[in-house]
Amino acid sequence: MKPDFPRDLLPSDEVLQLTADFARSPHHTTRAGSTILRHLGTAATLSSHAATHFTETAECALAMTRSANPADRHYLADRMVIDHSSARAFLRHTAESLRDAAKELDDHLGFQRFPATLTRQEGPPAPPPPRPGGRLP
Repeated sequence: MKPDFPRDLLPSDEVLQLTADFARSPHHTTRAGSTILRHLGTAATLSSHAATHFTETAECALAMTRSANPADRHYLADRMVIDHSSARAFLRHTAESLRDAAKELDDHLGFQRFPATLTRQEGPPAPPPPRPGGRLP
């Protein structure tokens, strides 16, 4: 079965570090920067929730192996499915927030590059390189 969430997601501590680094940068003061920071903050929060649910899934799996009562095993199996499903949903939403942050950053950088190409003035053409013997063509 193919997973329905990206395998290249950053771990929650890396998302949190990325958010903190961006918050300390001067870029967070612009409109686009505050939007990017909002997306990164959302991603950090969601990925932390995913880690918690994956931990609860693992705890249920371990408890199932120790339980002899069929009713407890059934409850733990249901709880494990719910926690795992919730964790995957949090990861999907994390990926969406990271994608939105990257898109906003790309749009912002593209907007900054566009006026630079319009205002760039070309200087006079460079003189041709000298020929051997020091004569100009």
